[in-house]
Amino acid sequence: MINIFLKTAPEIDKELAERLAGIRKRRKISQKELATRSGVSLGSLKRFEQTGDISLASLTKLAIALGIEDELEKLFTEVPFNSIQEVINAQTK
Repeated sequence: MINIFLKTAPEIDKELAERLAGIRKRRKISQKELATRSGVSLGSLKRFEQTGDISLASLTKLAIALGIEDELEKLFTEVPFNSIQEVINAQTK
């Protein structure tokens, strides 16, 4: 899991790119094939894998093409409360 408190945004982006590239390679899918399947340009895919730079829309398309869109759906889900006091505070706001 990525610890966002210890990494910069570019570091997180690059780590995500490396993870996606790893999935692509383990499945023996070429960059060209993934670009075609996803509708993301080959240049954008190559840039993403090298730098981590990509639009959210393109990242979503790549995830769908790889069948890992459920990973994106986990982002920004509601964080569970740590205490009863947090529940009370949330209800009074």
